[in-house]
Amino acid sequence: MMPVVENYANPKTCFFHVIFKAAALAFYILSALFFDNFVIIFVVTVFLAALDFWVVKNVSGRILVGLRWWNEIDDNGESVWRFECLDQESLARMNKKDSWLFWWTLYLTAVAWTILGIFSLIRFQADYLLVVGVCLTLSIANIVGFTKCRKDAKKQIQAFATQTIASRFSSTIQSAFSVV
Repeated sequence: MMPVVENYANPKTCFFHVIFKAAALAFYILSALFFDNFVIIFVVTVFLAALDFWVVKNVSGRILVGLRWWNEIDDNGESVWRFECLDQESLARMNKKDSWLFWWTLYLTAVAWTILGIFSLIRFQADYLLVVGVCLTLSIANIVGFTKCRKDAKKQIQAFATQTIASRFSSTIQSAFSVV
């Protein structure tokens, strides 16, 4: 019997998760062939990177890995990170291929922008380094947000497991002494 190959559970979400990253990178790389106007290159590339940032942060992160993050300013003017994650059972049912695609493309995009930044430095193109800097900042913001969110989710799962074990142990002890 052939082993079951796990397919993507959310192929449309996976497609849009990848397409905006690829579109921003491809436009930036290929734009020099078609445009001589830096402003157009800057605006379109940053717009595509911003679309990617929004899609990852608000759509594909929720659907593919069950995580969502945001940052807000509290009444004291302090920056506060907020995290959401699915419950333990839902996280356990997440598709492994979806999760793999999510994390690898998140990191590979940042690597690609870093390499493009190095090329801009080597070619002494400070203006293109600005484009890469904006796109890399958006990419790294998602990496930091989702990494913190994943760590927070693990803490919540560990706390839930500890609480469940403690309550079961406590109820077992109570029932053992209440029989007497």
